[in-house]
Amino acid sequence: MTSKLPTGWDEKRIQELVDYYDSQTDEEAASEHEAALSNPAGTLMEVPTELVPVFREIIAEHSLEARSRK
Repeated sequence: MTSKLPTGWDEKRIQELVDYYDSQTDEEAASEHEAALSNPAGTLMEVPTELVPVFREIIAEHSLEARSRK
């Protein structure tokens, strides 16, 4: 099975992410979650699972447009 990585990702970056979360204490994880939930630049919302690909596409398009405006 061949997997396709997102642009900019490689095996090293994936392993660094895995190591980061594997070494995190419960307190550190809770603190990170609290910080993310209190970020005024974003919104957390529940969507039906089948709509997740649509939301990802919209977010990706928005991110590309924001980068091109810089």
